[in-house]
Order: sequence, then C-alpha cells, then structure tokens
Amino acid sequence: MTEEKLRVDTQKTEITMWSEKKITDFRSHFLSWYDLEKRTLPWRENNDPYRIWVSEIMLQQTRVDTVIPYYLNFMKLFPTTADLAAAEEDTLLKVWEGLGYYSRVRNLQKAAIQIMNEFSGEMPTNPEDIATLKGIGPYTTGAISSMAFQLPVPAVDGNVMRVVSRLFEISEDIAKPASRKTFEAIMNQIIDPYKPGDFNQAMMDLGSSTCTPTTPTCNLCPINEFCQAFEAGTMTQYPVKSKKKKAKPVYYAGLLIQNERGEFLIEKRPAEGLLANMWTFPLLPEELLTVGTGLKIGKLNDKLPETIETQVLNNLSVESRQRYQIEPIWLKKPFGEVVHLFSHLKWFITSYYGKMSSEMLTEAPENCLWVHPSDFENYTFPGPQQKMWKSYLTKFEK
Repeated sequence: MTEEKLRVDTQKTEITMWSEKKITDFRSHFLSWYDLEKRTLPWRENNDPYRIWVSEIMLQQTRVDTVIPYYLNFMKLFPTTADLAAAEEDTLLKVWEGLGYYSRVRNLQKAAIQIMNEFSGEMPTNPEDIATLKGIGPYTTGAISSMAFQLPVPAVDGNVMRVVSRLFEISEDIAKPASRKTFEAIMNQIIDPYKPGDFNQAMMDLGSSTCTPTTPTCNLCPINEFCQAFEAGTMTQYPVKSKKKKAKPVYYAGLLIQNERGEFLIEKRPAEGLLANMWTFPLLPEELLTVGTGLKIGKLNDKLPETIETQVLNNLSVESRQRYQIEPIWLKKPFGEVVHLFSHLKWFITSYYGKMSSEMLTEAPENCLWVHPSDFENYTFPGPQQKMWKSYLTKFEK
C-alpha cells in the first residue's frame, strides 16, 4: 500500500496516511523506545482493569506525581470494585481531598455500583459496555480497553492530539470536541494491533515528557524521523488550540468564627451542585456586605474608609445573625484573601474572623457544626477552605 488520503467525513478533512510499511516501521520504532524508557508507575504493575480505571480517573486534570500517593492510599482502602461500591461517601470524599474535581470520585463510585449490579462485579470486556459506565468517556474507554484487554482502541487525550497533530501537521482546533474524530481516525490507522495498551501509553509518555506544548525537545524525540512538523520546522505551530473561555469571577466573604471552646463553625454544602456534601467555613456572597456602601464588588479587601468599614461590619453582623443565629465580635478588618480556580469559576474569598463570647449561645445552626481544629481531619474540606485555614494559621498562629 502506498501513501493515500484518509478522509474524515465529520470534519471534511483529508490526511495523507502512511504506507503499510511506514506504519509498521513506526510501531516497531516507537514501541522499542517505550520498552526502554517507559515510566515505572504503580498502576502499570499489571493489567488489572480496576487499577487501570482508578488511575485514569485520578489522572484527569491532575499531574502524575500528585496522583501517585493518592492512588496508593485509595487502593489500600478500596482494593476492589466491591469495596469502592460499598464505601461511605464522606470517606470517599476525604480520601480524595486535595485532588479536586470531586465529581470524578462520585462518578467512580456510581460506576462501581453499576459494575456490581449489571456486570456481576467484573469490569465489562468490550468497549461498548465500558462506555456505558458513569464518568467514563471515549478516552477512558480506550485506555481500559487497550491496557486491560489488549483491544486496539485508541485513547485520545490532549497529549495524544498534540503528538498526532505534529506527526501529520493537522490544523484542526483540538479545543473543539468535533476534532476528536479526526485524531481517533488516525490513531485507528497507526495503533499497534498486538500491543495497543503499550502503544497508547507510549503516546501519553511521549506527550508528557518530550512532545510538550511549548518547548518540545524534538532532537531527542524517538519518532522525529516520522514527524512532518519536525521536518518542516513547524512544531510550535501545532497543535492549534483556541483559548479557553475565562473563568467567571465570584466574590465571597469567608467567615472563620470561633467559640469559647476553640471550635470553629463549619457548614455542610447542599447535596447537589459544586462541592456537594463537603464542609466549608460559612461563605456569604460579597454583595450582601456591600449593601449601602457604594463599594464595588471585589473591593472588600482594599483599604477602606472607616465609615465604609463600619457599614460592612454592620452588614456582616446582620447576615450572621439572620443566617446562623449568632452574633460574633468581629475583627474590624479582614485578615486576608484567598483565590481558588475551578474549571469555570474563579473564587475570591475575603476572610473575616469573629469570636463568640462565653455568654453567647453556641449551639450549631442548621447544617452546621462546631468543630475543633484537632478534628478537622474527620471532615472533607475543599481547596478554598484549606487555603482559608492556612491563611488563618499564618496570621494568628505564628
């Protein structure tokens, strides 16, 4: 077979595909490199689909070196699908604390329950059934199918799209979901049918170590002789990726309220939505504190005139009384601001400290608890609250 056009109908894209000999040479060359250079990772110790699945969910949006200790701890606590399916949600969230994107672990458990109920406790062995599991999209389907069951199914993520876009000088925008079809079509042509798991992992390793986004080390790349972008000197033009929409700013006043026993008030988030069922220090929309001040949103942490400071504290007292039935004595000024970025939101939290006097009732309001810092480890705090607590310790516990 000579080189011929590969048409991807969904994008009306034509790519010149390599000859059979070139594809065979590419596979051999690439997998020889992988055999020598592959990373030693705990989930690569065997082909257990459960271990592969958990690792791939953890690795979404998260660096490998961050994931490894979480993965080892997770597998120790939940060594089987049955253990994961039966776990208490609070325990799961605590184990995941710090990894972020908590919907991942919730979906992981929902899929484990599906496996127990619909597949007799065993990961299904065909891609169609794997794709029906909660939280498993095309990439994870390909990863499990190829690595656990040696099926020639491509696992296309950002790393793979970057490598392939340079290999074939593909100008499609990888930020657009429709572009995935083009990369999957090419990967279906070049993936090794006998070692598909190794091939997919080789693509991931190359994309994370050598074929990096901004400074690829092309002279060290094991497949540079096959790369059209390297030959043309256009490596940095690929992949084409449109800029992500900016995260929407959201402003809060965060309240660290301490009672006479040294306990702090924490509040449980609703069962649905962002940070569902997790514990936070009370958060008030900032606009509630700026009522009647003429102050623009996002300016609470600025140096304010005394009259505006007084009005803000009055508003803070009113809101804490109405929402939590408490009347702390507040420090006049906020003690800091923390910033936390979610995928679509950017939280700015101006932190206030309040102290309950010994005469004040400190019964916990609805959905709230008074908890001593020594017991914080028993509650799951999302990233923003961990940052608030660190800011408090830096300010007051030197």
